[in-house]
Amino acid sequence: GWVRSVRSQKEVLFLHINDGSSLENLQVVADPSLENRDLTFGSAVEVQGKLVKSPHRMQNMEVKAETIRVVGPCDTWSFPLKTKERHPLEYVRQFPHLRCRNNTLGSLLRIRSEATAAIHSFFQDNGYVHIHTPIITSNDCEGAGELFQIEVSCARESAEKTHFFNVPAFLTVSGQLHLEVMAGAFTHVFTFGPTFRAENSQSRRHLAEFYMVEAELSFTESLQDIMQVMEDLFKTATNTVLSKCPRDVELFHKYIAPAQKVINVTGKSCDLFMHFGASYLFFFPSHRISYNEAVEILKQASQTFTFKPEWGCDLQTEHEKYLVKHCGEIPVFVINYPYNLKPFYMRDNEDGPQHTVAAVDLLVPGIGELYGGSLREERLPFLESRLQRLGLTDAYQWYLDLRKFGSVPHGGFGMGFERYLQCILGVDNIRDVIPFPRFSHSCLL
Repeated sequence: GWVRSVRSQKEVLFLHINDGSSLENLQVVADPSLENRDLTFGSAVEVQGKLVKSPHRMQNMEVKAETIRVVGPCDTWSFPLKTKERHPLEYVRQFPHLRCRNNTLGSLLRIRSEATAAIHSFFQDNGYVHIHTPIITSNDCEGAGELFQIEVSCARESAEKTHFFNVPAFLTVSGQLHLEVMAGAFTHVFTFGPTFRAENSQSRRHLAEFYMVEAELSFTESLQDIMQVMEDLFKTATNTVLSKCPRDVELFHKYIAPAQKVINVTGKSCDLFMHFGASYLFFFPSHRISYNEAVEILKQASQTFTFKPEWGCDLQTEHEKYLVKHCGEIPVFVINYPYNLKPFYMRDNEDGPQHTVAAVDLLVPGIGELYGGSLREERLPFLESRLQRLGLTDAYQWYLDLRKFGSVPHGGFGMGFERYLQCILGVDNIRDVIPFPRFSHSCLL
C-alpha cells in the first residue's frame, strides 16, 4: 500500500498504510531499526509480518512488521498533497494525475464504483438486457446541434475533404435511438456509457464528457410505468451505496456537505430520506405536477428570475430549483411538456390548444433535472408527419421502419450519472464526481 503517516518513537515505529480498498488505514507496528529515509508520506511500501488483534479501540487489527520494503519513494517536498491537510476540492482538481490519492476523491471513486455495479444489478435483476450502444454515431438524438464531429487527424492536406465513414460522424449525445432499435427485440434494455456535449459552458452542472444511464421499455403506454422505474432505480442504487460504502458517504456528509445526511429507513412509502438543515426530503413519495402547473407556479412566485417563465419556454435551472423548493424540498416529477419544446420522438398527447407530449423530467433538490424521459411516438402517421415538417424524413427513414415492422407502445428515460452522485453526496461541482473531468477549455491528461 501507500504510506499515509509515519510516527517514529524511541522504541517503536508506527505506520499507517492504505491500499485504496477502503477509507480506513492499516496500522503497522515495527522496530525503529526498520525505518529508513525513503519511508515517508506517499511512498509505496511492501510490509511482511503478522496480523494481530489491536489493543486500540479505533481499530480491530494491526500488523507487527518483520520487514518493510520501500517499493517506490515519494519526494514529500514536491508532492502537492500534504499529510494531515484537508485540501479543498478546487485545489486537488489541479492535479488530475494525483488527486485519486486524496481521501475525498478516493471515497468518491469507491462510491462511484459501487453505484455503477448497483445500477447494473438493478437492471439485470429486473430482466433488462445490457446493450453496448455506439459512441460514434451519425444521429443527433437531441436535435440541439451541440455535437463533437469526428475528423481524421492527418498531416497531409487533401484537395477534397472526405468523410472517413462516408457520412458526417459525431460523438454520441445519447444512446436512446439505438436502444429503441434493441427494444424491438428484447422488450427491456439499458445502456450505461459515456456521452458528449459540445456545450461551451463553465457552469458547475455541465461537462463535455459524462456518463448516462438509459433504459427503454416496450409494451408500456403509461408515463407512470416510466416514473416507477426511475424511482425504483434511484432507491435501489442509493440503498446499495449506503450499505456498502457507509464510511465513504459519511466523509462527504461530514466535510463536503455537512448539512446533508442520508439515512436508511423502513416503511411502505419510502426507503430512505435526506436531511437538509431542518427539512426532510423523502425519496419517495414525490410531488407530481404538469408543465402547465409548473409555469403558473413560477409566474406567481415572488422571486425575480433571470429568465422570465413563459408557457412554451424550457425550464431553466433557476426554475427547476424554485419548483423543488415550492413543493417542499422533495423530488418533483414534471410531466406533459409543450409539443414544440421537445424532440420529434416524444408521443403526441393530442390534447387541444396547448399541444403537449408525454414527457417527464425528475427534478431533485440542489441539482434540478436528474432524469428525463418520455413515451415514444409509436404511431407511424404521427411520426411521419412530424419528421416531414422538420425536414428529417430521409435521415430517419430507418427510424420510421421500426414503426412499420412490429411496432409496440414503448418509452424510456435517461439519468445523468454524475448528477446522481452530486445529489446523494451533496457535491456542488460536477467536476468533482468524475475521475477526469472534460469541459470547455480544459482537457487535462
